[in-house]
Amino acid sequence: MVGEQRQATMADVAREAGVSVSTVSRALRGVPTVTPETRSRVERAARDMSFALSRSASSLVTGKTRRVAVLMPGLARAPWFLGTTLTGIAGVLGEAELDLLVYVVTNKAERAAFFDRLPARHNADALMVVSFILTQEERERLDELGVPVVFVSQHAPGRAGVYVDDAEAARKGTQHLLNLGHRRIAHIQSAVVESFAWSAHDRLAGYRQALEDAGVPCDDALVVRAEYSREGLREGIGSLLSLLQMPTAVFVETDEMAFEVLSILRSCGIEVPGRMSVLGFDDHSLAEALDLSTIAQSPRDTGRIAAELVSSILADPSGDPARQVVLPTHLIPRGSTAPPPRNRQAEAAAAGRPGEPSDVPADDS
Repeated sequence: MVGEQRQATMADVAREAGVSVSTVSRALRGVPTVTPETRSRVERAARDMSFALSRSASSLVTGKTRRVAVLMPGLARAPWFLGTTLTGIAGVLGEAELDLLVYVVTNKAERAAFFDRLPARHNADALMVVSFILTQEERERLDELGVPVVFVSQHAPGRAGVYVDDAEAARKGTQHLLNLGHRRIAHIQSAVVESFAWSAHDRLAGYRQALEDAGVPCDDALVVRAEYSREGLREGIGSLLSLLQMPTAVFVETDEMAFEVLSILRSCGIEVPGRMSVLGFDDHSLAEALDLSTIAQSPRDTGRIAAELVSSILADPSGDPARQVVLPTHLIPRGSTAPPPRNRQAEAAAAGRPGEPSDVPADDS
């Protein structure tokens, strides 16, 4: 039996080219101190011996791993958003010849273990924190990494990051419903494990700000925290449908949750938007097919621009370490939002058309 041929080493290339091992490393990494003639001799020897300089060997000389780590919650929390963001990150890092190392933290035990061990300390040149709210102690631990840290899809004051203004976007979305004539507007928020929520608090703040600006009292009974599941959302919708005065519109924290809300309402015989308007957030790839009105953002652009920011920081460490990019959002009105029932009846009467029956009790006074 013929044994497998031994893989060539850097020492083998050095002997073949008649140079030192360190010269082989510098030549194959493109260090300018190597003369063109020596570089050519080394490259020819490496080619003849089918040798390629490994990332790990290179890192021993440069101190750089050519890897970027990503810390993120499990995809189950927001599969489309997180997956699309990660795709945007991977594309840019690949073009920059940077490897992607992903740390997925799904519960408090894994979270504690990550910040206790800091596995990215020697494994990456930079860390991207995606949709993950950190405590002050955790941020201080990341400072001990000694590498650039960029926050993705969240605003971390004084830190580099790429994000949208969730509060302002939610305010504009709620204003859309107010402009349609809605005054009983509910908000469904994901009930996630503490500190795994990245946008919920800001979107709730934006919703409340729009109501305050319009002089509409914020009814706490209309703010529902629902588990991120069909059963949890059905329970949340049930609490809204059992109110003495039902909402005429609901602003849902994410499109993925809104899809379930649409299905649940229709299964209960609640016409959308005839009886209740539904507004989402994200502009998920299925939002147009399901005719969902939503606040659009681009997670692919968020990931792409965040990766470009990381690459620029690594290329120029002397630049501003706290650079931030705020990306735009915009309303996309579709068929899931419309004026409330009473407004449509009044508009029909004014136009001389038969009005739709109103489920709002008449004023007998």
